[in-house]
Amino acid sequence: MPIDLTAAATYFLIACWFAFASIFLLRKKQPSVTEVRRDRSAFIPIAVQGISFGIVWTARRHHGTALITAALTPYLDVLACVLAVSSVSFVLVSVRTLGKQWTVAARLVEGHNLVTQGPYRVVRNPIYTGMFGMLVATGIVLARWPAILIAIAIFLVATMQRIRVEESLLRSQFGAEFEQYCEQVPNALLPGL
Repeated sequence: MPIDLTAAATYFLIACWFAFASIFLLRKKQPSVTEVRRDRSAFIPIAVQGISFGIVWTARRHHGTALITAALTPYLDVLACVLAVSSVSFVLVSVRTLGKQWTVAARLVEGHNLVTQGPYRVVRNPIYTGMFGMLVATGIVLARWPAILIAIAIFLVATMQRIRVEESLLRSQFGAEFEQYCEQVPNALLPGL
């Protein structure tokens, strides 16, 4: 009996999503910090990012229907699994690198440091890079191509807005140091773009 690679990729992807969620839900309680500044407008892009994930989860392709051709589907499923594992790993290292400074809110805390090591040497917003990878991996395994493209467009617009808000806070706090970091790491979201 042949292995249904798409079904296996789907289960693997779900496991990766559990791992992704556990990074945030099961992380060690960080010491409390005093918030210095917050920008509440950053919550709107988060909601819009959620819409993009909803699209790839709900715009399902029919089981056995090839994304492009039946010949490419197994390779795309494997690619999606590799992308999902890479994305989860990238997010895990990014959250650990931020430590007590990680939060859902766009904020600065007392004693805030400009983090430039680890994955932050590759892109300025590696958690969003990992989220993007999970979006694409989920889309490859589950969704129809038009839905994937729409979800990617929505995610990128929302994420770039969120990045503008967060980087504005960092720019106001760190000034020339942040500008120098932007010159050293010119890519806000995706390496090479």
